Amino acid sequence: MHKDRFLLGAGGLAGAAGVALAAMAAHAGGEHMQTASSFLLMHASALAAIGLLATTRLLRFSGFVLLAGLILFVGDLLARDFLGDRLFAYAAPIGGSLLIIGWLLVFASAFFKPERT
Repeated sequence: MHKDRFLLGAGGLAGAAGVALAAMAAHAGGEHMQTASSFLLMHASALAAIGLLATTRLLRFSGFVLLAGLILFVGDLLARDFLGDRLFAYAAPIGGSLLIIGWLLVFASAFFKPERT
């Protein structure tokens, strides 16, 4: 079985950041912090699982697409709260689109034979 330690680590980091943001949202507020926290937490386990399984190139690629989407989407939400402005124009929609594509790639990877180790 293949593993991708980077994606596994990214899942752990996303989980930690999600919990920290949930605490900040509960105590400090912030219009977008709770949404950012939810997205980090819901994708943390997926990234960790993909990192642990990584049975096909497509599955590994889907993990990186999910990670890129998560960074853009959450980054834009947090930039709005902490910087008072967007990360850049269309960062959240691009990130959200990458998240959708990433999940569709996870689906597609289910139809590929696992690579031999």
